[in-house]
Amino acid sequence: MLRENPNDSFYYCSLITTGEGHTPYLTAWSREKLKEAVDAEGGGDDLIAELKWSCADSPFCFYGESYFEPVKQIFIGRSELNDRDSTSDASELELRLKAMELAMAELDEEGLFGSGNERLKIVINAEVMPPDHSNVERALRLNPEQALSDWMNEAAEQ
Repeated sequence: MLRENPNDSFYYCSLITTGEGHTPYLTAWSREKLKEAVDAEGGGDDLIAELKWSCADSPFCFYGESYFEPVKQIFIGRSELNDRDSTSDASELELRLKAMELAMAELDEEGLFGSGNERLKIVINAEVMPPDHSNVERALRLNPEQALSDWMNEAAEQ
């Protein structure tokens, strides 16, 4: 997505799962797509604030979903009855969230999200939706502090 849209200035990219640990999906926002979405709805600061960090409203929501099919099969194989990709086991959920965080950290180390000042322009994360405080913990581990100021003020759960 980031490489396929080189004219977009991405400021957010995250793997998202539910509190039940379903197969994650990718979402992202670029400044250009945010402007398009806001303009299409008539503009306004309230709409910008509503959409800016909304994983579900992004045109990149579920981007590359088919690539997550092997992850889904692993999750199903780890379920008690090998019949679903969700879990009710807190330790299993934590393991899944750590794997998502590690995947984002490895992509960051490979330079996918830029380096130097470029890296400071994007927030990456591995998040639970609906959001909870653990999203902040992962964001702090995954991002340079300078990259997080807007996200912490506008989207972080208290």
